[in-house]
Amino acid sequence: MKSAAGAAADALERKADPLENVDYRLAVTPEDKDRIYHLRYNAYLREGAILPSESGRVTDEYDDLPNSFIFGVYVDDELYSSIRISVLTPDWRDSLSAGMFSDLIYPELDRGKVIIDPTRFVADHEKARRFPALPYVTVRLGYVACAHFNADIGLANVRPEHRAFYRKVFLQEPWGEPRLYSGLTKPVGLVAAHYPSIRDRVFQRFPFMRSSAFERRVLFERSGDDAFARSFRIRPAAIAG
Repeated sequence: MKSAAGAAADALERKADPLENVDYRLAVTPEDKDRIYHLRYNAYLREGAILPSESGRVTDEYDDLPNSFIFGVYVDDELYSSIRISVLTPDWRDSLSAGMFSDLIYPELDRGKVIIDPTRFVADHEKARRFPALPYVTVRLGYVACAHFNADIGLANVRPEHRAFYRKVFLQEPWGEPRLYSGLTKPVGLVAAHYPSIRDRVFQRFPFMRSSAFERRVLFERSGDDAFARSFRIRPAAIAG
């Protein structure tokens, strides 16, 4: 018998456009960010990953870094989920996963690799039940980032019980044993894939993971006055995706 995740993946393969009515919004204003921090708190608290706090918010030192992009995923103008995309390069090395697994990630950056690190993936529980494609629609932003920044490696920072799902659906292999991050009560580990190697297989199964150059620019290009935008050089991609 297939798992719920497996059944959802099969259904997605048959669905014409799971992105219909979905809107990705970069959190820029304090109000947008606060709404997402509150969503994080509710999601983590519900699954027992954090202890209750008076603030009712979850944020960290990586949220305001120039190489971090915090997105809200809206469906019919309602916030359903959120994810943070961090872009790691030899010059920009700070992210949640890099802080936890510097022994694994820094050597790759020293070799000149570009790594996409999606973290803080959370969803509204009730809304997610109404929209089974939500996990796929949300993590798609990692694939959009990989294409835009011509990444070598795509990561996922997940709890041990979720590793099998990421391996089956997104072809990501375990990369480092689970470790405990400050503020969380449950350990998380890395899974990773060499993006150029798995890209076409993922796109073949889930065509909606593809993105246009226009979408990528809208989501990830920043003003030239931004420190990250000034320092980062996007390497020519062999194949757009």
